[in-house]
Amino acid sequence: MDLLSILRKRSKLLALIFTLIFILLGCRLYYIQFIQGDELIEGALRQRGKEILLSPKRGIIFDRNTTPLTNSQRVPTLIIQKDQLLEDKELFKEVQSHTILTLKEFRQRINSDDYLLSIPMEDSFKLDGEVNRAFLVDIVNRYDEDNLLAHVIGYINKADNRGQAGIEKVFDEYLNIEGQEAFVLEYDKSRRLILDGKYHVDKDFSPHNPAGVKLTIDKRVQEIVEEVLDEAGVKGAVIVADAKTSQILAMASRPNFDQDKVYSYFKDENMALYNKAIQVGYPPGSIFKIVVLLTALEKDPALIKDQYYCQGFEEINGIRINCTGHHGNLSLEEGFAKSCNSVFIQLAQDVGAKDIMEMARTLGFGQKVNIGLLEEDEGNLPKEDEIHGAAIGNIALGQGKIQVTPLQVTNLMLTIVNGGVSNPLQLVEGITNRDGLIIKEYQREKEARLLSNNSSLKAMDMLRQVVKEGTARYMDLDQLGGCGGKTGSAEGILKQREVIHGWFTGFFPARNPQYVVTVLVEEAFSGAQSAAPIFEEIIKELEYFR
Repeated sequence: MDLLSILRKRSKLLALIFTLIFILLGCRLYYIQFIQGDELIEGALRQRGKEILLSPKRGIIFDRNTTPLTNSQRVPTLIIQKDQLLEDKELFKEVQSHTILTLKEFRQRINSDDYLLSIPMEDSFKLDGEVNRAFLVDIVNRYDEDNLLAHVIGYINKADNRGQAGIEKVFDEYLNIEGQEAFVLEYDKSRRLILDGKYHVDKDFSPHNPAGVKLTIDKRVQEIVEEVLDEAGVKGAVIVADAKTSQILAMASRPNFDQDKVYSYFKDENMALYNKAIQVGYPPGSIFKIVVLLTALEKDPALIKDQYYCQGFEEINGIRINCTGHHGNLSLEEGFAKSCNSVFIQLAQDVGAKDIMEMARTLGFGQKVNIGLLEEDEGNLPKEDEIHGAAIGNIALGQGKIQVTPLQVTNLMLTIVNGGVSNPLQLVEGITNRDGLIIKEYQREKEARLLSNNSSLKAMDMLRQVVKEGTARYMDLDQLGGCGGKTGSAEGILKQREVIHGWFTGFFPARNPQYVVTVLVEEAFSGAQSAAPIFEEIIKELEYFR
């Protein structure tokens, strides 16, 4: 090959290389200008300004009606340079008197190293037109000031924007999104705000991308439950479920906590950060008599005697267990309505502790219900070597080593109401896009028959009798359709003290139930005095607003 041919080939190769370089440069310029342009502009603006987030970098949690449970409260916020606020004494006084911050929080913000301050204000605050280098904008808070549904929603770590508890933690990968609404405020060379230097940023969301979670919760029902609990001034928990679908409509725990100030509750002796509806096991007391009853009905109805006798106490292996009264001769139905300890100890002895424990496990006790929250406690049932001898007394009365959650008790009542069929409780409907449309449904477990229909019908009749003539006879719901349910007063230990925990779990109305409601009150007088009135008030409010 001669020299001329070699030069020609090299020239063609160089031409090809330069052509490829120009093509790549052209593609890169196109990408920078048309694909990455907005992002680069935002970056440039941020270098000579400050970004103010107008909405959280978190997806929305919706209720069953697609009503936002987060990202819904807009707070007017003053954006102002610190030096300007400190120099203008009149403005300083006005801002201090109209901010929703506490005096301590306001001082902390003033004394911070921030050059530009964001100060949340009252709705009535108006910015004087003569005030330069300041803006009043609406900023969306992650959580509302009333902290509705706080124990279910959970909270985030503000440092890394990651969920730390509740729905926020379980669905963090779907809720921790990049898109958000913001302002970028521009400075001049002297680090002073430019009045016309506001740039709005609103990153687009694809309608097919996960950006939220939809719950079965009904916000209005949740508000009713929390209002009733707060008016009662008690500690404990309430669950309201749809009797037909087993969807959870409300779940509340008290005391409540401020989701923006979680750190202040870490050492709270009242366990404010605990969701007591699912996270804490309590002795069920007489609620467990339902399990003893169902065991007898399922094992052999012939075990049930026509008459029982209550002398005011039972003695087992030298241990005396008192009843609440001296009831004399009474039927099982009467003993259940009056919550007679003697009747149910005698019945439990006839049925056997082993069978009662097996029935308890079948009905979901001693294991998680699994509604999708990581904090759920499985409760406790005594081991096989702990159910002999005098232990039958504790088993019959729901004491000793038996621990249950309000969620498990709600699950029990739903199974009875649905004719012995367990329709798994549901809290989460699915993953949504930004507008609340479900793009991925949350799978539920299948239904399963746990009890015969006859046993369930008999139990429902006896639960109605509790309200008609038993321990819950003071309820006033007859004109609304009546109800059925069971009271429970359980001896427990709280803060190293012996206390009584009050229970009521029931259904409404008495025929063709629509709701199942479970109430637990810590440090109660009794289930009848402390928990049943809360059930009654919730039902009345639900019917009033229906």
